[in-house]
Amino acid sequence: MTVTTSPRPQAQTPPPPAQARSQGIALRRGLTLLGMTLVVPGSAQLVGGNERLGRTAVRIWFTLIALAVLFVVLLLTARAFAIGLYANPITLTVLRWAALALGLGWALLFVNAWRIANPSALGTAGKWILPTVAFALALAVGWGSWTVSNAFEAQRRLVGNVFGGGGKAETSAGRYNVLLLGGDAGADREGLRPDTMIVASIDADTGRTVLFSLPRNLQWAPFPDSSPLKKLYPNGYWCKDQSCLLNAVYTLAMNHKNLYPGVKNPGVQATKEVVGNILGLDINYYALVDLKGFQALIDAVGGITLDVARKVPIGGGTDLTTGKKYPIKGYVGPGKNLHLDGYNALWFARSREGSTDYERMSRQKCVLNAMVKQLNPTTVLTKFQDIAKAGEEIVSTDLPTSQIGTMLDLAAKGRSLPLSSVNFAPPLIRPVKPDFPRIRQIVADKLQASENASDTSVASASPSGSSSPAASTPAKSKTQTDDLDTVCTVS
Repeated sequence: MTVTTSPRPQAQTPPPPAQARSQGIALRRGLTLLGMTLVVPGSAQLVGGNERLGRTAVRIWFTLIALAVLFVVLLLTARAFAIGLYANPITLTVLRWAALALGLGWALLFVNAWRIANPSALGTAGKWILPTVAFALALAVGWGSWTVSNAFEAQRRLVGNVFGGGGKAETSAGRYNVLLLGGDAGADREGLRPDTMIVASIDADTGRTVLFSLPRNLQWAPFPDSSPLKKLYPNGYWCKDQSCLLNAVYTLAMNHKNLYPGVKNPGVQATKEVVGNILGLDINYYALVDLKGFQALIDAVGGITLDVARKVPIGGGTDLTTGKKYPIKGYVGPGKNLHLDGYNALWFARSREGSTDYERMSRQKCVLNAMVKQLNPTTVLTKFQDIAKAGEEIVSTDLPTSQIGTMLDLAAKGRSLPLSSVNFAPPLIRPVKPDFPRIRQIVADKLQASENASDTSVASASPSGSSSPAASTPAKSKTQTDDLDTVCTVS
């Protein structure tokens, strides 16, 4: 006989007691208040009873949003002005302390929101959960404000230490001409002899750039009539022992500071004068770069990628004073698309062993070309602290902060355009006895060709887009004048 049994009725969970429900509601309310503080600081205080504090915090929050929107509008409509306004030591100092103060205030609002949630009404779990969340949010906001504050401070130091101002903001024939000097830095600048002298001539509308390199051993450098050194060397900078080289003009001026009263750096001023006179260009700004800073900057952006046609020695050379020979420690390259860190990129740019100064000039411009092409906004934003620290090792520039935005705009435009180059090296120019009128003519022709290239319709429809014979001769040699995208590529 089969016996059937009815299933047992399942036991129902008794409803939670009123106290447990109240504790759950209190916990959810507390978490909601913390969430409101995270989204709109002060909103929790508005609904929680401290309306005066809440109104103040909310007003500050929406004022910050309005200022951020205004700045974005300025970036879209007047980018150069917006960046110039931002890249000001006073602005950055205010932003630094404001970030700290606002971060501290926001963190305290989380603590206040936890207090408003009435911790005594929470259960055992809630008394652990709510303060932990409040503390974590306060800590995150505090750390974020500290990080932002440090970024503003790094920018302030960079701007204050590097961008000294004093250059000429007015364009010359629609171009900005920037003298780039590279040498070994030290506490005493009087003995400096810049090994690298490059003028970047930048179209003020398109950003299209031409680089002109002058050899460090150029003689008979003519000082303009406006230069105080013209009286000492009326026929050009020359000495019987042939020690009066172009890169020695810096030291010459530093030894005659009395001729440049009120000038912060007579060496740079004299170099600007003579280089501008050689090329027939009005120099707007200069940037004097320490080799160590150059290496640190390349490391800061994650290295550069370029082609190395033949192996370049690391080390080597002979000390001209002592006769001591230095060993070769290794080689850079050869190879295509080699990724170089700062150390190897620096040796690629500066190595003299087994090569001429003129080949070295080309390698230096290849490095500059790679940096221009590969340095993008994402890299700058993600590695700003390292870039800023490296930038402080750039000895000086007379570019004012008000012009930073303009130069960044032109750099952004020029990144997508070919970078043209001229090396005033043999056989184009003999450094021992240079043909200065020919140098100026080549510069004028190259700039005219660059201007014509800015308007493809003019360049293709009219023979004026072609260069004159004076410029066409050096165009046959990649080491003297060419598009650097071609020069710096292994075929």
